[in-house]
Amino acid sequence: MASVVNVCSVNVLGNPGKFDDPFKLEITFECYEPLADDLDWELVYVGSGESNAYDQILDSILVGPVVEGRHKFIFEAGGPDPSKIPESEIVGVTVLLLKCRYMEQEFINIGWFVATEYTDPDFQEEPPASPILEKLQRRVCIDDVRVTTFAIKWHKNEGSGDTEGVETVDLGSVEITSEKTEDDSAIKSDVDKSDDGRHDAEVIEEKIEADVEVEASLDGASKTTTSVLPLLDVTNESIPDLVD
Repeated sequence: MASVVNVCSVNVLGNPGKFDDPFKLEITFECYEPLADDLDWELVYVGSGESNAYDQILDSILVGPVVEGRHKFIFEAGGPDPSKIPESEIVGVTVLLLKCRYMEQEFINIGWFVATEYTDPDFQEEPPASPILEKLQRRVCIDDVRVTTFAIKWHKNEGSGDTEGVETVDLGSVEITSEKTEDDSAIKSDVDKSDDGRHDAEVIEEKIEADVEVEASLDGASKTTTSVLPLLDVTNESIPDLVD
């Protein structure tokens, strides 16, 4: 059946920021009927494009009870643990994944490229052998987003969700915005200007596509679930159906 929950927009707050700054996402979604269970939101930082073993679950939250209407809340999660990232991959391009599950079934996966770079021209020309974390800027690239939706079972008395009902849509299907900070004028990442950068981007893009199919590697990771998160805004105004 069609999705009961439609993610309308995700606003990345405090972007760009320092490497160890928390991630803050303002999420707006529409629910077309009251939900019996909570929505389980999870934020994952991809530590390496080569292996899922370095994926970090930054945090997860339960949102509910969810009634029919439009809802908005802020999901805040701590930055990644650099000790769990290969040193050679701290600087460069990686991926941030926002996932949502209902009754333990993932129904949407939103992926952003994340560029971690030096803003100091001297460090850009001659990067130190070991990353200097306090000198790094982290920028979520909101102009290139992958949104994948999955058909799931929304009611306990339904049949199984259609396993073939997987759709990948482009940026136009979900409004992704960023709250600019004073550092927004910082020098852009040069990953697209070199062969190495293009290779990294290709590897990461393959990682996004593979991640929506391979979840087993994350099952063994520790998962911190906060108490049920209160919704900050609820209205019953109808909004366009942006994600089926």
